[in-house]
Amino acid sequence: MIEFSAADIAAVTGGTLSESARQASSLVVHSATTDSRESRPGGLFIAKPGESTDGHHFLGSAFANGAVLALVERIVTDDGGRDFPAVVVSDVVEAMGKLAGEVVRRLRAHSPLTVIGITGSAGKTTTKDVLAQVLRQEGPTVAPIGSYNGEIGVPLTVFSAEYGTRYLIIEMGATGVGHIEYLASMVKPDIGIVLCVGSAHAGEFGGVEMIAKAKGELPRSLEDGGVAILNGDDARVTAMADHTRARVTFFTEDSTFHRAGSAAVRAEDVALSVEGNPCFSLVLSDGGRHEVRPLLIGRHHVANLLAAASAAHALGIPGERIASGLCSARAVSRWRMERTDRQDGVTVINDAYNANPESMRAALATLAELGRGRRTWAVLGEMLELGEDSIAAHDALGRVAVRLNISKLLVVGDGAKALHTGAVLEGSWGDEAIFVKDVAEAEGILERELQPGDLVLVKSSNGAGLRHLGDRLALASDKSTAVPVADPGSQADSFGPGPKNQGGPSL
Repeated sequence: MIEFSAADIAAVTGGTLSESARQASSLVVHSATTDSRESRPGGLFIAKPGESTDGHHFLGSAFANGAVLALVERIVTDDGGRDFPAVVVSDVVEAMGKLAGEVVRRLRAHSPLTVIGITGSAGKTTTKDVLAQVLRQEGPTVAPIGSYNGEIGVPLTVFSAEYGTRYLIIEMGATGVGHIEYLASMVKPDIGIVLCVGSAHAGEFGGVEMIAKAKGELPRSLEDGGVAILNGDDARVTAMADHTRARVTFFTEDSTFHRAGSAAVRAEDVALSVEGNPCFSLVLSDGGRHEVRPLLIGRHHVANLLAAASAAHALGIPGERIASGLCSARAVSRWRMERTDRQDGVTVINDAYNANPESMRAALATLAELGRGRRTWAVLGEMLELGEDSIAAHDALGRVAVRLNISKLLVVGDGAKALHTGAVLEGSWGDEAIFVKDVAEAEGILERELQPGDLVLVKSSNGAGLRHLGDRLALASDKSTAVPVADPGSQADSFGPGPKNQGGPSL
């Protein structure tokens, strides 16, 4: 984080200094966190009220770890009755946004900076991971940790930038109309990427059209000199071109796609390798053609790769370097088509961080494609926040699993029961489709029945908890050849509340 004095922070946020902060006239900070365990010398601790606890309870821990200033909504005193040095504001989350906006302003004043916003119902995290890997070849790049994409996560991403940062990638999630507009007003993106409009969280938003309205806030926020990068294969996203002042570039898998006055980046000759990597010819708007074989798993990642390539192309990066970056890009964030090949011959694909009807179908299609000649297992949990469409969506997915000839369907949890019902009604019989009440029961079945050569997909919404089952399956009996990395956003609330929307129901 760039350096701020306590007085600067008070001025930017409209806050007031506590008595001890006023007395420490030379007080400055050069890092910021909402987790007291991550506080370090010279740091700002942001005492965010959390859903299950309150950051104000952890000021003592934060200052013991080196914090020198806190951002608070009320004065907090130590055991001796002395107030902790703090900037007091009426709303800590709002103050974080104001401070993040000032960071971006100062970064731009110091040196060239390009801010890239990414939104969409699916694929945001993978796209930002891929784009970050491409852009780091070109200059200092900052991107979110995990899925820091809300009103807490976006400021934390901004705070990690330093003077000289060339590219700042911002993942933008939303739980309602107006959220992305707020995030965009904070960071003022130069490039805005919209990946797709899906049915995830339709219940929260009030329907798919409201999701489209929320996602459209990103291209609408762009200035005349900006670039809107839109999915030409999603009609709702394509329509956003009519509501932006920015120059528009589409990405598409349709070789016949054309829209007057707009450029397009294409994927042609798409195929899936034996290992499950999507291979294609990347055709840029200047006519350049480059072969791409990334390390990601699943055909559905083609759109994410195209979006990242489009942003890099808009930035003027040569096509051969874009292709090279895509070929070396790999999954960075946890539980996104995370493949582990166990020594006993069982392969586990853990994709249980987010789930909606579109991503579920894509994951099942990948399972079917990779599982040719193998016994395939789809271990599926509930897709959350689908509203009144939930039963129909789960039912339809069960039918898809049968049509794809998935060998074994294991449905976990009452919220997903319609998935099992759909499979049975579609023609699954015997023990091909199994319903269990909870993860423990599912784990018992898998421990007994998995055989060498089996391919297992584990997928659900984050809140359904199947990602941890996937981890245990991958490491079962120490038979795995790959150990998943630690989740950077899994801190327990007992140490101070972490970022809102880190793994929450943001879209």
